[in-house]
Formats: sequence, C-alpha cells, structure tokens
Amino acid sequence: MAMTRVLLVDDDGKLLPLLERGFRYEGFDVIASTTGDQCVDLARRENPDIVVLDIGMPGLDGFEVCRRLRDFCDVPVIMLTARDEVQDKVRALGLGADDYVTKPFSFDELVARVKAVLRRRASPSAGQLRFADLVCDPSTREVTRGDRVVTLTAREFDLLAHLMRHPRQVLTRESLVRAVWGYGFDGDMKIVDVYIGYLRQKLGEPRLLQTIRGVGYTLKTPA
Repeated sequence: MAMTRVLLVDDDGKLLPLLERGFRYEGFDVIASTTGDQCVDLARRENPDIVVLDIGMPGLDGFEVCRRLRDFCDVPVIMLTARDEVQDKVRALGLGADDYVTKPFSFDELVARVKAVLRRRASPSAGQLRFADLVCDPSTREVTRGDRVVTLTAREFDLLAHLMRHPRQVLTRESLVRAVWGYGFDGDMKIVDVYIGYLRQKLGEPRLLQTIRGVGYTLKTPA
C-alpha cells in the first residue's frame, strides 16, 4: 500500500491530525481537507486513490460531496458517520460510496476497510462494469450485451461507461458533458441527447437508458 494517496476529509480539528499521522505511519501519501468544497477541488487536482469522507460537516456535507465526486470521477469513497441510522447508510451507498464506518471507530478497522476497498477495485473482475445483461470492460474498451458484442465509438463508450458507474442515478446533461466531453466543451448540451440516441440504437431492447424528462438520463431496467 506504500504511497497510495488518500484524501481525508473531516472538520474535526482533533480527529483529522490523528488520522493524518496514522495513515502516514501506514505508508499512505496523505492529503487532508476540512471542508466539502475543498475536498471536491482537491479530488479534481490531486487524483487521490481513495477518499475517506465525513458526512456531518457544515456547509457542503458528505452526502453532497459524494454526489459531486461521482459527477466527474470514480474514486473509491468511504464515509465516516456519527449516525447509525439505516437510511443514512443506504443513502451513502446509493450516492456511490463504497463503504461506511460509524464513529467512534477503531483506526485499525478503518485502515483495514480502506485496504479492502482498494483490493476490490484493483482486482480484474472489479474492473468490469455490469448492469442487467450489459457488460463494459474499461481495460479493453469492449462492450457486450448478452451474447452480442456491441461496437461503440470512443465517445459512445465513455458515455456508457460513465452511466454504468452510476446505475439508477439520474445524471443531468451538464454533468454528463463535464464527465465525457470535459469542462472546455462550449457546444450545445443537446449533444448528449444525440449520443444517447446512438447508444440506444446499438444496445437494442429492452431499453436500459431512460429519459427523466426535464432533468437528464439514468441507467435502469424498464418498469
């Protein structure tokens, strides 16, 4: 795990330095943040390998930070929470968190969970994205639906892969443009509609790419 980069996010002035020292002792390259906005900015600039994110921060809380991270990257996220309610855990996982740890916690347990998430993400099988009968392999850029190989252009593949990393989440056109075309894109947002049309035609039925009118698109099985 030497020099794996971890982004620690917590507004607790006593806990955060302890976590920093602990992760450095364990051989991690550590970046620390005390606010949600700063976390999002650091994630863009520093490309951490994993984010350990406190939920209960003032301003931009952990739920919103996780949602924003998932708009532009697939970095693993472990949520720290003082809340033990099932609905909070379900919400965290639904927003794309990989795991959660309830405060107070053992530092050894937290490190073990971080390493476990990183191992899962590093395993060859974990590299494949799966939804229903659709399989997308980012390492080979191959897509299959059932027994059929689906041939996609580079942009079509990037759009589908992003949607498959966020199944059942409603993604706006703006977030899709940022993730697939980049922040420098200054064309018509309707380019997303065009490429969704291409994907629907190539993927066939039953249709998995659903339109949420007035909002954007989501990947889900038909009702």
